[in-house]
Amino acid sequence: MKTFSLKPADVEKKWVIIDANGLVVGRLASIIAMRLRGKHKAQYTPHVDCGDNVIVINADKVKFTGRKYNQKVYYHHTGFPGGIKERSAKAILEGRFPERVVEKAVERMLPRGPLFRKILGNLRVYKGTEHPHTAQQPETLDVAALNRKNVSA
Repeated sequence: MKTFSLKPADVEKKWVIIDANGLVVGRLASIIAMRLRGKHKAQYTPHVDCGDNVIVINADKVKFTGRKYNQKVYYHHTGFPGGIKERSAKAILEGRFPERVVEKAVERMLPRGPLFRKILGNLRVYKGTEHPHTAQQPETLDVAALNRKNVSA
């Protein structure tokens, strides 16, 4: 018996929509990363983009557990000597682009490489309830019902 390997032409991609209102960031990101990668499917193949397209709405209403909302720090470097900058999770969520918290959490859970960039293109994150993907008829994934720990009180 030979090992099954999925061909890129045989991939069936679905569209999934997730409402992030009140969900814990890390748990949400791990579920999204698994869906993007395609590990929830029986025909998972590591070198093929066989995951689903994921739409996340209400990304500005995600929650952190413990004191991470005030204490978690995101770093980036400007490229100049001594140019490391930092922002807290609170500053990002209350700022102009709160969806970046979810994007960064998912991005850091995926392996790097050319396939990473292709897989990350299948993720769309929006801060409100509106999204322009109604024509794709996405099916709803209720992350809150999967585990009681996925929702922060």
